[in-house]
Amino acid sequence: MKIVSFHNESWEHDYLKEHLPGEDIVFFDGTLQDNADARDDQADVLSVFIKSHVGKDELDRFPNVKLITTRSTGFDHIDLAEAAARGITVCNVPTYGENTVAEHVFALLLALSRRVYESYDRILKEGTFSPEGLRGFDLKGKTMGVIGTGHIGMHAIRIAKGFEMNVVAFDIHRNNELAESLGYRYLEFDEVLGTSDVISLHAPDNEHTHHMINSGNMDKIKRGAYLINTARGGLIETKALVTALEQGLLAGAGLDVLEEENYTEDDLALLTQEQPNPESLVAVLANQYLIDHPRVIVTPHNAFNTQEALERILATTADNIKAFSTGTAQNVVAPR
Repeated sequence: MKIVSFHNESWEHDYLKEHLPGEDIVFFDGTLQDNADARDDQADVLSVFIKSHVGKDELDRFPNVKLITTRSTGFDHIDLAEAAARGITVCNVPTYGENTVAEHVFALLLALSRRVYESYDRILKEGTFSPEGLRGFDLKGKTMGVIGTGHIGMHAIRIAKGFEMNVVAFDIHRNNELAESLGYRYLEFDEVLGTSDVISLHAPDNEHTHHMINSGNMDKIKRGAYLINTARGGLIETKALVTALEQGLLAGAGLDVLEEENYTEDDLALLTQEQPNPESLVAVLANQYLIDHPRVIVTPHNAFNTQEALERILATTADNIKAFSTGTAQNVVAPR
């Protein structure tokens, strides 16, 4: 099979070549959009990461592709309906980051609770070791609300219990046996919002979950709570988050993902559009507010980014391609 892979580092090239011996692999640095002139009517497989949008226009450039394998758990960057219409199988990497992303949740939370960034910034800019105005809070005894108890959410629960936090959770599919063994409780969504000192989101962004935190329910969150999002930016209505911070409903937020984060990285692309989307423009401005906010920690969609996780991603990607080539496709998200 001919494989076209986008957004790879040089060491990843070697890894895939070693684990897919005999396959014809072509590598492009950057995304599908960065390589707008790339096209290949002989390619059988597209390997992409989250910043490569795969829709009709992109698939027209690779008309004979039979498999799209994304090196991520989320797959909202792929037009599944378009892939299905063309008979293309889509696979993902479902469990590579269960501990990796969950650990980043607590990196963000500890940075907020112990005012790590502000402390470092004071030393760096003022050269003073004074702790005045930098008082934090303990995690022990606080209640953490976990929205989504899949692989990552469940690992976040385990870490929270290690900090001796109380844990409540919401999921449309409840695992009561695991809840009993780990010592957490399932509640209804609004109950989690109203009970939790810290809310951590672990859900995909789809028609059911988009803006699950919004202007209609933000005031149901316990006043002074912290919101952590390492899942997808679209889970939070950005304008509602800005308002909640301005009004003091939320004490702070830790965000590894933002709405319209692709434009945050390249706002010129949005500004130079012939008819820019007003909602996207507002989101980009709101994102800058969040980045500048003293009680918000923003990281650049980096929760997945450890050496061990990347190796797991590539191993599963290679296995996905091998399985597909033998007619036993695995980790299929579409068509089901």
